[in-house]
Amino acid sequence: MSRRYDVIIVGGGPAGAAAAFFLGQAGRNVLLLEKEILPRYKPCGGAVSARVLEQFPISFDPVIQSRVNSISYVLGGKAITVPVAGSDLCMVMREQFDAYLLEHTQAEIRQGERVRSVEENPDSVLVETAAGERMEADYLIAADGANSIIARALGLRRNKLLAAAIEVEADVPAQTLGRFAENPVFVFGEIRTGYIWIFPKANHLSIGIGGLKPKPGELQSILERVMAGFGISLHKEAFHGHPVPIYAQDEPLGTRRCLLAGDAAGLVDPFTGEGIRFAIKSGRLAAQAIQSSHPERYTDWVRRSIGRNHTAGNWMRQTFYPLQGTWFELALRNPSVSRALVDMFADRIGYGRLLLTIAATFPRSIFTKKIPLAEFTKASLPALPDTDLP
Repeated sequence: MSRRYDVIIVGGGPAGAAAAFFLGQAGRNVLLLEKEILPRYKPCGGAVSARVLEQFPISFDPVIQSRVNSISYVLGGKAITVPVAGSDLCMVMREQFDAYLLEHTQAEIRQGERVRSVEENPDSVLVETAAGERMEADYLIAADGANSIIARALGLRRNKLLAAAIEVEADVPAQTLGRFAENPVFVFGEIRTGYIWIFPKANHLSIGIGGLKPKPGELQSILERVMAGFGISLHKEAFHGHPVPIYAQDEPLGTRRCLLAGDAAGLVDPFTGEGIRFAIKSGRLAAQAIQSSHPERYTDWVRRSIGRNHTAGNWMRQTFYPLQGTWFELALRNPSVSRALVDMFADRIGYGRLLLTIAATFPRSIFTKKIPLAEFTKASLPALPDTDLP
């Protein structure tokens, strides 16, 4: 006879862990199944706002690798650096972050358990693992990633839009690491719809590239070439590829007893590629929908709190990438825009407010100087003074 739970969660990433955390706080009997043994490596830039993490009554200091005090943008051999001192933006490694959050849940966690099948009945959900064990719950939350087997079994997310990304965790000399300390770098203009990132961690750099519909081998060759220009060799590094489920349309994200969260629901920001914030938010919304005994409201809650913003993000994607040079001049050189972006990552504002900031503060772009890339890649990044601009 199968064991019965209130909720079974499949997947131990930020969405599944957040759902488990809040359901456990509410006193629900929760089982979380994770196919890997944690901590496990997960390709991810790892940028998240500390403000987003404040909803959990725990300190994340043990897993924060670095904090952001400035942001640099590179395009066409020119670079700019904008100060964002005192921002909430920080960097994590997902293997540490995911394991840490799971440690603080009140759920039963079973690792190395791959789900083989899901059967939804009128009064329960039946889950069978690859080992043949069967378990039952009132509800199920699928947080099993971009290629969710739960979504496929339920007939959901049939027309999903996937971008491609590869990432390298690059061990670099201390001098190179110091050049990027507290200063993530975004490189534009190298791929048609996407960008390159260099994110500083405590002892290495997370370097990656993502884009829509790249040609075979294109992402790796571009990344190696561009990093060589920064004096960073990737020839001996391991490349990790992964799909990025871009939000493209409003669609059902659940059935009567099963809800999709995080990457399984396709909630990555279509413009920035940001995922952790929306995974956490959707996991919490799924927990709230179950706790309210109204799971049918979940899709609408996600639409209102995430989908509307992502619809604007789709507009930004379609507008920004064909005109990267124009946007570089009109927006990215503007210090106010970078601060607004940080506020957006912190969930304080959405794309509407970001666009308003661009329009209202346009003349301030002249205060941010472009420098040659060769100068940018020297021993230290040029830190612009934080002037009297508000």
